[in-house]
Amino acid sequence: MPVDSESPLGREPEQTAQSVLNVIKELVKELRQGQEPPEPIQLDCDFDRDLGFDSLARAELIQRIEQQFKVNLPDQTLAVIETPRDLLRELLHAESQDTALVSEQIIRQIKLGAVESAPEQMETLQQVLDWHVKEHPDRPHLYVYQNADQVTEISYRALRDEALRIASGLVKQDVEPGQCIAIMLPTSNDYFYSFFGILFARAIPVPIYPPARPSQIEDHLKRHARILQNSQVRILITVPEAKPLSQLLRLQVPSIQAVVTVPELRQAASGPLSTGDAQSSDIAFLQYTSGSTGNPKGVALTHANLLANVRTMGRVVCVDSTDVFVSWLPVYHDMGLIGTWFGSLYHAIPLVIMSPLLFLSKPQRWLWAIHHHRGTLSPAPNFAYELCINKIDDAELEGLDLSTWRLSWNGAEPVSPSTIRRFTERFAKYGFRPETMSPVYGLAECSVGLTFPTSVRLPLIERIRREPMERFGRAITAAADETDVMQIVGLGQPLPGHQIRIVDEFGRELPEREEGGLEFKGPSATQGYYRDPEKTQQLFHGEWLDTGDRAFMVGGELFITGRSKDIIIRAGRNIHPHELEEAVCNIPGIRKGCVAAFASHDSHSGTERLIVLAETRETDKVQQQRLQQEVNNLSLDLLGSPPDEVVIAPPHTVPKTSSGKIRRAACKDLYEQNKLDARQRTVWWQTLRLMMAGINPQLRRYWRIVSDFSYAAYMWLVMAVLAPCVWCLVAVVPNKRWCWSVARLGVRLLILFTGTRVTMKGKENLPDNTPCILVANHSSYLDGLIMALAAPTECNFVAKAELLKNPFARIFLSRLDTEFVERFDMQKGVTDARRIAANARNNRSLFFFPEGTLYRMPGLHEFHMGAFIAAVDGALPVVPITLCGTRSKLRGKSLFPRRGDISVTIGKPLTPQGTDWNAALALRDQARAEILSHCGEPDLAHIEK
Repeated sequence: MPVDSESPLGREPEQTAQSVLNVIKELVKELRQGQEPPEPIQLDCDFDRDLGFDSLARAELIQRIEQQFKVNLPDQTLAVIETPRDLLRELLHAESQDTALVSEQIIRQIKLGAVESAPEQMETLQQVLDWHVKEHPDRPHLYVYQNADQVTEISYRALRDEALRIASGLVKQDVEPGQCIAIMLPTSNDYFYSFFGILFARAIPVPIYPPARPSQIEDHLKRHARILQNSQVRILITVPEAKPLSQLLRLQVPSIQAVVTVPELRQAASGPLSTGDAQSSDIAFLQYTSGSTGNPKGVALTHANLLANVRTMGRVVCVDSTDVFVSWLPVYHDMGLIGTWFGSLYHAIPLVIMSPLLFLSKPQRWLWAIHHHRGTLSPAPNFAYELCINKIDDAELEGLDLSTWRLSWNGAEPVSPSTIRRFTERFAKYGFRPETMSPVYGLAECSVGLTFPTSVRLPLIERIRREPMERFGRAITAAADETDVMQIVGLGQPLPGHQIRIVDEFGRELPEREEGGLEFKGPSATQGYYRDPEKTQQLFHGEWLDTGDRAFMVGGELFITGRSKDIIIRAGRNIHPHELEEAVCNIPGIRKGCVAAFASHDSHSGTERLIVLAETRETDKVQQQRLQQEVNNLSLDLLGSPPDEVVIAPPHTVPKTSSGKIRRAACKDLYEQNKLDARQRTVWWQTLRLMMAGINPQLRRYWRIVSDFSYAAYMWLVMAVLAPCVWCLVAVVPNKRWCWSVARLGVRLLILFTGTRVTMKGKENLPDNTPCILVANHSSYLDGLIMALAAPTECNFVAKAELLKNPFARIFLSRLDTEFVERFDMQKGVTDARRIAANARNNRSLFFFPEGTLYRMPGLHEFHMGAFIAAVDGALPVVPITLCGTRSKLRGKSLFPRRGDISVTIGKPLTPQGTDWNAALALRDQARAEILSHCGEPDLAHIEK
């Protein structure tokens, strides 16, 4: 094994080479469960093809080499090594750990003054940057890690000046507004300059990731060719080293007119720009989906979409310019580009950013960057927290201080309760607080963020019984001693101005704790996929957008259970593949993160077969059969039945996206095209077994749909019979007391005939024969009916004046002495308020819905002051009443009633402490706090202000 370099390590190069091979051999034996590799390991073995080393295995190898030889390998080692000879070459030129110094730039804290205002009136990203340049041009915006120990500072002025030069260079290339420009650059100064340069040229940026290793060129070309063909990219901006690759890509994409580098664009720049002003409705950039469930789709996001998203996210998490953002997330994906960079840009937050390669090669760099720069905000996907748990030694964390870390958003992939717990426990001694971990949910079609916790809190984990969820899609809370449970992490509530809903197969909204498809709408939502009307049509269900995810809600909190396209319906069960995959990955001998569970449709039986595809380095047939049996046994324990087929495959069989997600749709295609080289069971055997196992569960599944529609029809029939009778009696009986008796009788009959259980707590808190003001939360059309039972006999409802326009409502409510108030005519509204206050002083109890109207989304909104001013003026106590269950039973803007129980909690009377405005405010806050403590829904008032 000839080596043509001298070793700086105090030994002969041949000895160094043999030591490297020994380290590799030990790692291979560990990965193969103690077995020797089938062929001798030599310097020119291919890490991918011959040894099956993925990125994490290479990172582990580099870590061991550094520890054994006491050196610091270059940061690009992970990306450039293809063989042991490549690793040896990097090692022979490495620096001793004793001579590796940390730059003073790294260890200094970032201390910037607070920015009192924000670019709230700006409508485009260009205007936001211009605003910052006008207000504080030399304020640092970016701190970009050039390597592990060198950071470059970029101010707002420098960012704009460099971007304008690149924009001028693009215009010299005959770029016109609305054309697409691709950026294939790593995280670097030039990336940020190029992105805004494209915007200032009025073109559309298309970020794509650069190739990590030469061995990935073929897949890289194929994947990016589809993106660039769809977007009809005119120019590709890349690094000089990638130009040969880019020229190959250009041959596959005829629309590309030039492949350029940033220095070339700078040299071509000349003269001022005259491209005109961008509009808020212009496409700001195209975010191509990762392709984990199919071909990439270009999500078109406007400036209005992006600014709506970063503004609302900032409001919910209470960020300001005194925060410090630290990130290693790639800036060609939405979480790193929008959530990290655009969010920091808008709110004047300094952003410390390093490349993903720096993090992957040494995960502790992320944590130390938070320590050195006193970072307060730093997000990451779930796998990053796992990497920190498993790949960092305690010795590498000595002196680490994470106490400044305020929020650590966990999103972009399924969030593991185990990861949350173990990361919190591991890093608690370094100052990491449990409430810092904040699971969130988002998707490219909603810019980036959709649901966030509305306050700093401990992560919310729901333990639900497995059997009802898998068979009927119902999230029933498990008892403390139950073991067959699923743990699902809460992901917060929708951002202000956004709404979500859970729907069944027919698009009907489901009540809480029932699983269905997740849909959303809001100002951050895309208008569709770029040049793909067919996929855009599939995305929209009326005004709602389909996320492709399965979920349920509890108290307004979102819980994701899986992808709709990945759901496997087998023997009447909804199987969520990621849970099975996670369990199979823990089997010794199975490669972690290299398992795919997917459904394959059987045209003969009309049902789906569960296929588990798992990678292993085992080559012995006996060992492979052992792994198959262990997967079968695990599935039997987890699901109650084994898979239809377990495919044990060699490394790199399971297709993945650029971000490491399993491409289950691609796995299915390979399997069905017979390209996995696995024996399949005979069709007659599949058909017979699935028919025997699946008939009863399938019937139970469809019974749920039929029973839901039947109940809705039955409840409307009951109301259709009762409502005319009650209305006529109320219209003709001679006095108010009789009217109330008839109305209450009608409500009791409706409750009885529809099988609704209504429980009332605190009835004793209603004052006896004493007037009072009653207030309740408003969440359903049923609230007024339920309050007719809860309210005292001598009580007047306060309703909106618009109801007077409906003769049926006017006659019915007037007979119950309802007070009507004007909501839109301010002068008339003041008169109505004075009249109601006078009635309160005349010893008449009044009932209010202080939220003013009902909302379909869970949450307690701000209270209007009318009820509390009336209470203060009349010196009357306020009785807070909490209604639960009515929203799920009949949601606002829905005419589809569901089964469900209702509870009414009547709080203790609150006495006014004064007669002025401040007394009314205090009374309002006390009543609202009491209702909020019982309703089980989020507090939306503080994020509506």
